[in-house]
Amino acid sequence: MDFDLDAHISKTPDFPKPGIVFYDFSPALEDGALLSQMIDALCAIARPLRPDVIAGIDARGFLFATPLALAMGCGAIMVRKAGKLPGTVFEQSYALEYGEAVLSLQTARDIKNKRVLLVDDLLATGGTVSASVDLITKAGGIIAGTACLIELTGLKGREILNSKNCPVVSLQQYEF
Repeated sequence: MDFDLDAHISKTPDFPKPGIVFYDFSPALEDGALLSQMIDALCAIARPLRPDVIAGIDARGFLFATPLALAMGCGAIMVRKAGKLPGTVFEQSYALEYGEAVLSLQTARDIKNKRVLLVDDLLATGGTVSASVDLITKAGGIIAGTACLIELTGLKGREILNSKNCPVVSLQQYEF
């Protein structure tokens, strides 16, 4: 499926800091027909990865994980920031530009030996998705790959994920 989202993504230079361009897909969410096309397009590129479960990554990945799971006939789970889930959790820390963050997944989620597709809005350096790969693996899941709306190819996140045997599919690509 050939799908071009570029006209529906606003680009804000120097946000959140100088030298960064913020790619905002919010305008695309306002149009129901376009949102449906986005889910169809994500489904088309994700279907070859044969997931059993779709994992939405906190927070904007949640916007796409559940409708994608419905369209593909899969279940959905959430990878959350630390402290957001009750009960016993698996945790995985990862480096940020200025510090560290932690992601979590409830141990009660039944993903052992299931193919899990990670979904996020944007792939940049790959840090968050890479930590999610480690988290899903800790929980006994099998990484099917990751699907994202936007990929910043110049930041080499795909290379990091490929080194973890995590195929990447994306709807829209920009260098930076």
